[in-house]
Amino acid sequence: MSDIRKYQRGFAGFYVLLKQSLAGKDVDYTTGSIRRSVMLLAIPMMLEMIMESVFALVDLYFVGHLSNSSQAVQVVGLTESVLSIIYAIAIGISMAATAVVARRVGEKNPEAAGRAGIQAILIAIAINAVISIAGLVFAKDILLLMGASHDTALQGTPFVQIMTGGSTVIMLLFLINGIFRGVGNAAIAMKSLWLANIANIVLDPILINGLGPIPAFGLTGAAIATTVGRGIGVCYQLYYLFGKDFVLKVRLAHFVPRLKQIKALLAIAMPGMLQFAIASCSWIFLAQLVAVTGGDHGSAGYQTALRLMMFFMLPAWGLSNAATTLVGQNLGAKQFLRAEQAVMKTVKYNMIFMLIVTVIFLLFSQLLAAIFTNDSQIQEVTIRALRIMSVGFVFYGLGMVMVNAFNGAGDTRTPTWINFFGFWLFQVPLAYLLAKYFALGPDGVFIAIPASEIGITIAGFILFKRGNWKKTEV
Repeated sequence: MSDIRKYQRGFAGFYVLLKQSLAGKDVDYTTGSIRRSVMLLAIPMMLEMIMESVFALVDLYFVGHLSNSSQAVQVVGLTESVLSIIYAIAIGISMAATAVVARRVGEKNPEAAGRAGIQAILIAIAINAVISIAGLVFAKDILLLMGASHDTALQGTPFVQIMTGGSTVIMLLFLINGIFRGVGNAAIAMKSLWLANIANIVLDPILINGLGPIPAFGLTGAAIATTVGRGIGVCYQLYYLFGKDFVLKVRLAHFVPRLKQIKALLAIAMPGMLQFAIASCSWIFLAQLVAVTGGDHGSAGYQTALRLMMFFMLPAWGLSNAATTLVGQNLGAKQFLRAEQAVMKTVKYNMIFMLIVTVIFLLFSQLLAAIFTNDSQIQEVTIRALRIMSVGFVFYGLGMVMVNAFNGAGDTRTPTWINFFGFWLFQVPLAYLLAKYFALGPDGVFIAIPASEIGITIAGFILFKRGNWKKTEV
């Protein structure tokens, strides 16, 4: 009976924790139980990242059942690879906003936190204006450069134009959620993505296949649905950001560009952008290498595997985001030991999660592949990719937390250098060597991915234990 009561108390305690984490209430993360702090942040952050990954999977599911599914799936996958550059910029700016906002919140200065958040938004809008124009003008050329055939590029041009032309909503969705995470209110970030995804799920089948007077837009409909869905999510974010009860004090005066503040944010954001751009560009190179050596079916299989992989890995990234907020706020409160303890606690949970994902991929890769495509050749490539890449998942779990710990401290330079050496001096040459020289084709690329991620993780852990990140000023 005592064991039963113990389990009942444990379940009741978790239920209370779950309710509190989803409520979006203000919490002081510089005091109290570290385990509780990690869970309060991690639960909504994991759910948020699940929703971010659902965008691509929903599009992939519906276009994967079109008559020209091979071309359609390839366009969605290649476009996501290109959009990863936009994601890199958005993540770079958002990590700067998260680090500075978290530090100011830890110092109990909501006025300065609000000013930093708005200045980050101004930077994002200015940068994205250039990207949107380039995407509209060069959409077809981008697909051809990525290794798509002429017919595939022609078919996918409207899709790329809409996705890149409307990329401001992608940028804002990432950035404003970064501000919410810096404050420690991950529940609002989660809810904005839930709302955006519900809209996307409803609109996708209607706009792709048509309904009543609404024509079937096919692949282009997926782009329209995703962009509109994300736009709805941004409107929800803005409602809370400018609400009078929000912990940040946002004022009209904050919208006046402040050169000193912009420089300070860019000093953190630029290495952050480069950090993820380095990784994203290497993934683009790998996608192009698979397309060249594996053809349309090889490319579609690889892109399907990546979308599935990201669906399971983004929740782990969300869990690791807890370290970003905890490090930032505790460094602001001069709680250096607590910041390090929070990171190691997050590492433990993330590695357990990624171990479970590894087992799922090894046992159920065939079932997962069959859900998203009816083409047996695409399924075969997807299964091989999932099983090979899952070998490094447990290391990914550790590496993600290390990266977010550095970024939460405002030390975006360290993971940038790690990425440069790990991706461009190891992963890319290894993938090219295995795929081309040893004639392994796409399998060579699949093998290079976990090999490089393991090396990156080991380097990150060693540098984290040295502790120089604790001295970073933002």
